[in-house]
Amino acid sequence: IGRLVIGQNGILSTPAVSCIIRKIKAAGGIILTASHSPGGPGGEFGVKFEVANGGPAPDIVSEKIYQISKTLEEYAICPDLRVDLSRLGRQEFDLENKFKPFRVEIVDSVEIYLNLLRSIFDFNAIRNLLTGPNQIKIRIDAMNGVMGPYVRRILCDELGAPANSAINCIPLEDFGGQPPDPNLTYATALLEAMKGGEYGFGAAFDADGDRYMILGQNGFFVNASDSLAIIAANLSCIPYFCQMGVRGFGRSMPTSTALDKVAKVMKVPVYETPAGWRYFSNLMDSGRCSLCGEESFGTGSDHLREKDGLWAVLVWLSILAARKQSVEDIVRDHWAKFGRHYYCRFDYEALEPRMAYFIMRDLEALITDKSFSHQQFAVGNNIYSVERTDSFEYIDPVDGTVTKRQGLRIIFSDASRLIFRMSASSHVRATLRLYAESYEKDPSQHNKEPQAVLSPLIAIALKISQIHERTGRKGPTVIT
Repeated sequence: IGRLVIGQNGILSTPAVSCIIRKIKAAGGIILTASHSPGGPGGEFGVKFEVANGGPAPDIVSEKIYQISKTLEEYAICPDLRVDLSRLGRQEFDLENKFKPFRVEIVDSVEIYLNLLRSIFDFNAIRNLLTGPNQIKIRIDAMNGVMGPYVRRILCDELGAPANSAINCIPLEDFGGQPPDPNLTYATALLEAMKGGEYGFGAAFDADGDRYMILGQNGFFVNASDSLAIIAANLSCIPYFCQMGVRGFGRSMPTSTALDKVAKVMKVPVYETPAGWRYFSNLMDSGRCSLCGEESFGTGSDHLREKDGLWAVLVWLSILAARKQSVEDIVRDHWAKFGRHYYCRFDYEALEPRMAYFIMRDLEALITDKSFSHQQFAVGNNIYSVERTDSFEYIDPVDGTVTKRQGLRIIFSDASRLIFRMSASSHVRATLRLYAESYEKDPSQHNKEPQAVLSPLIAIALKISQIHERTGRKGPTVIT
């Protein structure tokens, strides 16, 4: 390696890394990140490798790196190398190797990424929304991750939002002692501010800027699956999609099927992938997918090969500017047209790995047995008939790669779903995730609490999995 490009002060968001890799045609990129996990000396520290398309390394690359790592016999370091990460520009060093000189280039953490955003959105329309006679007050929480410089430069300086619109914009090594996870459990400062009614739009980002959460006035919460579907239904508000067209959508298997309803109306295909953004990259590189997302608050498009939180927020602001409605009105109009997908995720964290493995093994044996097919479950006044079950596997339509054992699915005749999945990205021992989804077409039934609607499904899930009995717990650690 003869050239390194590093963000000023060592800070780059994950979407900005993807952007720079693609712009300078780099061989790849290395991201040191805690993502949405707790940071600091006792917290999470991860290394992500991005390949030349700017997306996460696919399994075949990760496996090759691992195999090569087992054959390494030595490596060289340069302990005396000193790089001023605050000084923009190119610095050259003689490391006495075949690359002479060795170049380190410090770039503006925001500028290259901002130029890309300018080519995607109508900044004048967003600026008018934030500064015009009918301006909307916004509240943006960077959660003390790397997004502070991006929020201040783009939303405040470039688009005119008042400086006090942005909170927690100083990047801290431990993120202020809180997990920088943009959901209702951890973005409590934003939620409380939004509940006051002063702000019409709120958003939070995770530590490296690829995840986001949207709130409307009075704390109205937009779940990630609904956000993805609403973005898909309103792509005509974005100049980029008017120019490029829409070729297809992608969603991870645990994400609700709200996106599928929009795709059917728009007559575009939906690709259902395992959890993990790398599966979308192949689809986008082959021209099959224009928009994709996950239930874990990650959404993006083919402008990059990473999920992109600030991009998603700018999409929402563009929709608000075009439709001249509140966040809540936009969501409720969407439900009225496409139906509402009640949805919850329950996380059982810090499980002993062997226990979690055996719970999943026994559950798979149960639901894939022929006797389970077409079984009926009666809970109160509700009767659920099993339509099909499986252990999800994915065949990549581009290269034919098969990925197996990506979660257990129970799909009922009314389109309700139960999904059990082991998380591979948790910072704690083992995490078992339970997802419940129920579809409601009738607008008069759209004002209920998700957990109340889903409680019969959850009762079925707990009965067949015996999670509480086998773990000794009364409930999940986190509910989103």
